[in-house]
Amino acid sequence: MRDPYDVLGVKPSASPSEIKAAFRKLAKKFHPDVNADDPAVEGKFKEINTAYNLVSDPDRRAKYDRGDLDAEGNERRFSRGGYRGARQGPRSSAGGTAGGGTSRGPFGGGGSEDIFAEFFRAAGMRPDRNAQSGGDSGTQTQSRDSHRGADVTYKLDVDFLEATAGAKKRVTFPDGKSLDVAIPGNTHTGQTLRLKGQGRPGIHGSPAGDAFVEVTVKPHPYFEREDLNIYLDLPVTLQEAVMGASVQVPTIHGRVQLKVPPSSSGGTKLRLKGKGIRDAKAGIEGDQFVTLRIVLPDPPDRELTDFLARWQPKNTYNPRKIAGME
Repeated sequence: MRDPYDVLGVKPSASPSEIKAAFRKLAKKFHPDVNADDPAVEGKFKEINTAYNLVSDPDRRAKYDRGDLDAEGNERRFSRGGYRGARQGPRSSAGGTAGGGTSRGPFGGGGSEDIFAEFFRAAGMRPDRNAQSGGDSGTQTQSRDSHRGADVTYKLDVDFLEATAGAKKRVTFPDGKSLDVAIPGNTHTGQTLRLKGQGRPGIHGSPAGDAFVEVTVKPHPYFEREDLNIYLDLPVTLQEAVMGASVQVPTIHGRVQLKVPPSSSGGTKLRLKGKGIRDAKAGIEGDQFVTLRIVLPDPPDRELTDFLARWQPKNTYNPRKIAGME
């Protein structure tokens, strides 16, 4: 494998923030989910992932710079005796000096998984179950990270109201594994939830992989959403539309009373402020918009039919002409 700094396109003296930015850019460009037609991308993506897992951790980066680890993060044989292989000598790295110890940097050993989780949530993509830290060491002694368990990916259908308001549920997946899944409010189709340590077990006491749960929100019989707003078509009677009324309306938070103004036409849109989806992080909430749909009696009301047959409006009007259709 190539030098991890070369893989990421950064200098050996790059700061943690520069390394993180370079990784984000490459991960978006070479992720297999956005390059499904190019089989060579998967190998490139794994190389990028391995490089980042090595140099984003201050301790492992310092060991690599001293020549104690190879480019795949595996311990070199005889490294304590001064063997550095292809390395020409120690390099200084952000957060420490060459040959010396390093203090914990802002990454804290979190690796690429946390960045992947953010990236997948924003892009609505499925994590690659093969993206693991470390690499195949062959006959060399492997580092603890190279024995990390594999990540797994599940798919989960979530009820509309659970996705909008949030819920906690125990789910049994097709492989028989049961997991407690916390579904945050404002969850949408394509969002991926990360369950740390719930993947395949590691080897020799190494950490387990993670489980990634790809969410599909099931449609609701009468609610629809757009961003944080909820939309509902509300059936009303002819009398309620003409005379006005106070009617019960379902919302994702429960039923509320809505005042239908007198002389409301079909298609009139009313707003219920703050009755949409709440974004807890931003501290804002959407609204619910109610569109009135006038529904005539079924079967037809004979008295209403007779009345309209006799009714002679004082002010004739043509709604199609008003709408510019005639």
